[in-house]
Amino acid sequence: METKKEIHVQKVEDLIGAAKEFLELIKDRKIICFNGQMGAGKTTFVKALLKAMDARDDGSSPTFALINEYSSYMYGPIFHFDLYRIESMEEALDLGIEEIIYQDSICFIEWPDKILNLLPEDYVEVKIEVNEDQSRTLIVEL
Repeated sequence: METKKEIHVQKVEDLIGAAKEFLELIKDRKIICFNGQMGAGKTTFVKALLKAMDARDDGSSPTFALINEYSSYMYGPIFHFDLYRIESMEEALDLGIEEIIYQDSICFIEWPDKILNLLPEDYVEVKIEVNEDQSRTLIVEL
């Protein structure tokens, strides 16, 4: 059964609250895919999630590294993928993305369309929409 929920973020100061609400919503789901236009706030929301998860490192965009790994006492290893620059499925496989996804760690994946064939069926999809007033709406499909 697919469930769709919306989380509204009026301003940057609301991000931590939105992140905590999001974490309660997804419960123990591990693979979280973020879609949205460039500049919609995917990385910014992942940073808020890492903070809400008490990760030991601040989140930064893995655009150049493609994959960043963080650690949280409560959640264990957390991986953040930014696949914007991935050009092929073979490149994703060479990076070991499939092994990371299936090792039971939390994975935040930006631009997941590039690896849809590798994802398990039970991933969470999050679409971030930019509203006219520059607030954001997170549409979460469980």
